[in-house]
Amino acid sequence: MPNSVDIEIRLLIEAIYLKYSYDFRNYAGSSQKRRVLHALTHLDCATVSELQARVLRDPAVFMQLLQFLTIPVSEMFRDPAYFLSLRQKVVPFLKTYPSLKIWIAGCSTGEEIYSMAILLKEEGLLDRSIIYATDINPVSLEKARKGVFPLEKMRAYTANYQQAGGKAAFSDYYTAGYEAALFDRSLAENISFSDHSLATDAVFSETHLICCRNVLIYFNRALQERAFGLFHESLCHRGFLGLGSKESIDFSDYATRFEPLDRAQRIYRKV
Repeated sequence: MPNSVDIEIRLLIEAIYLKYSYDFRNYAGSSQKRRVLHALTHLDCATVSELQARVLRDPAVFMQLLQFLTIPVSEMFRDPAYFLSLRQKVVPFLKTYPSLKIWIAGCSTGEEIYSMAILLKEEGLLDRSIIYATDINPVSLEKARKGVFPLEKMRAYTANYQQAGGKAAFSDYYTAGYEAALFDRSLAENISFSDHSLATDAVFSETHLICCRNVLIYFNRALQERAFGLFHESLCHRGFLGLGSKESIDFSDYATRFEPLDRAQRIYRKV
């Protein structure tokens, strides 16, 4: 039987959906509970019910809560072996298309987008690519648009880039100043940033590659299945899907509609 806090959280999530059309109802319960309780302290609320009342009254409070519910966490060339596998096993197929559409779903603050843009540039594909960068968090999307990241993280990002098969000096891609790194604006010329929810929105374009990494771990089974359905519908014949290191399509209803290209790196191809 759910306790009173669990019930309050369910009511809060339902209220958010009814008021703002953000649907967190099928997100994993334990993770969601941690995030809501963490938000209570920062938003100076004694109870979840108090938080709900403030969220319903004030859209600014909802936007603050959204930063806790989505928790944007990323890094450039995260899991370098994944990007190396993309470069070695997926790019040769992508080079056969006259134009490319790539969807980065749940792009957070943009680290994965710029990683992909750099990889495509080095493989001679960026100029004929459109990258759709989507997320439900407008604050994260705005950060992604700016392409500015903490300078202190560049050492780690450089190591990731090199392990991912980088072909240049990583510092060639950004300008450093004021403790920040501004990435070359030419990398973003073919990037389309937009608000999109895997919980409520539909497919918007046919794509050749979809990367949705470390997003599905926060969904329950029903929402994971919905996301896989969107990806399958969006991908062109024999298109590619990349997931996070703790995610898999193997036990979903869509398992037979994809085949593993690199199972270890969670890269699949539409059958």
